[in-house]
Amino acid sequence: MVVISAQYSLSRALSPIPRTTPKRRSVTTMAAAAAAAATTTTTTTVRVAAAQMTSINDLSTNFNTCSRLVQDAVAAGAKLLCFPENFSFVGSKDGESLTIAETLDGPIMQRYCSLARESSIWLSLGGFQEKGPDEEHLCNTHVLIDDSGNIRSTYQKIHLFDVDVPGGAVYKESRFTTAGQDIIAVDSPMGRLGLTVCYDLRFPELYQQLRFQHQVQVLIVPAAFTKVTGEAHWEILLRARAIETQCYVIAPAQAGRHNEKRESYGDTLIVDPWGKVVGRLPDRLSTGITVADIDFSLIDSVRTKMPISKHRKPLDFWKPASL
Repeated sequence: MVVISAQYSLSRALSPIPRTTPKRRSVTTMAAAAAAAATTTTTTTVRVAAAQMTSINDLSTNFNTCSRLVQDAVAAGAKLLCFPENFSFVGSKDGESLTIAETLDGPIMQRYCSLARESSIWLSLGGFQEKGPDEEHLCNTHVLIDDSGNIRSTYQKIHLFDVDVPGGAVYKESRFTTAGQDIIAVDSPMGRLGLTVCYDLRFPELYQQLRFQHQVQVLIVPAAFTKVTGEAHWEILLRARAIETQCYVIAPAQAGRHNEKRESYGDTLIVDPWGKVVGRLPDRLSTGITVADIDFSLIDSVRTKMPISKHRKPLDFWKPASL
């Protein structure tokens, strides 16, 4: 069953910006970022969607699910659809993800590029298994594709999930994944986007950098949170990131049991800059999308009325405490 949750107002279309963002790089100057961000906010709202799904270890099955969700998003008027971490594949045994890892110009990703182009929609593909620097490692890569099917930018997950979950399993993502090094922000018709992945959510300094150094307006957090940690922290962390950065947060999630060993906490959300949940699937185990509008006037209003960017202390203010 596919569920669509729609919490939005009527929006007006935005014209695409010039396609000049490189495939992968750090953001340049704050002045350039601010000027670019201003060009993306010439209209009031733009509609976005976040997907929830239960990926398995079958590339074709997952692609068919993604295709159906793209159709739903297009029908709802969304200009961007965000998929969760591991959207294209979730392995059922150790090492299985390494066997299917590919470069970004390989057939798996090119199939999704064609889907974006044929559907005329931007796609945020979180947690793609990109071929790594050696045979034992891959990169957990967030790929942003524009509505012409071009890879606009990519982000490699910086914070790797190496934990012993209370009451759950032991995870060591670094055993088969190479950590990224670069913070990535990119301009789009949906505003200035900050790309992150899953466990990054627990590290607010990354989101502070995206907002205050790189002028991001929308944060994307594709995830496959564990059931235990998701029940405890997922929503509160997402709302905290939205409030402290005064950004929209789009958080597509994996949901339910992928195989005998792995289960994800599904609660796909879209949160506004005031911390209000404006998009949510009603069923945490369902496959579907939730839709909301990015309201640029709301971003400006929140930031004007609560000018935290002016009140923040410079880094050199925080000197080591005297003993």
